[in-house]
Amino acid sequence: MSKINITVNVDEYLAVNKYEVDEGNAHIELAGDMQEVDDAEFDKLIKVCPAALYKRDEDGVKSFDYAGCLECGTCRIICGDTILEKWTFPGPTMGVEYRCG
Repeated sequence: MSKINITVNVDEYLAVNKYEVDEGNAHIELAGDMQEVDDAEFDKLIKVCPAALYKRDEDGVKSFDYAGCLECGTCRIICGDTILEKWTFPGPTMGVEYRCG
């Protein structure tokens, strides 16, 4: 059996996707103020979000941006009943458009 040696750069693949962001209607919203959401739950999202939408800087300040969402639903499954107030698919013609690069 031959060995396949392929290096995959996920960032390169994600960069070819096209995003139409609905600035007036976020499809993901956190419950409460960003800095007040539960740290343990937020840390789960930092670890599992494939688009790295959930972040914490070196000072511990949390940030979140739905604009690069891949619409996979991982955050909804992991924390949907704890710190997410809203998770829906973006409206028609909005959201991610996957492209092969």
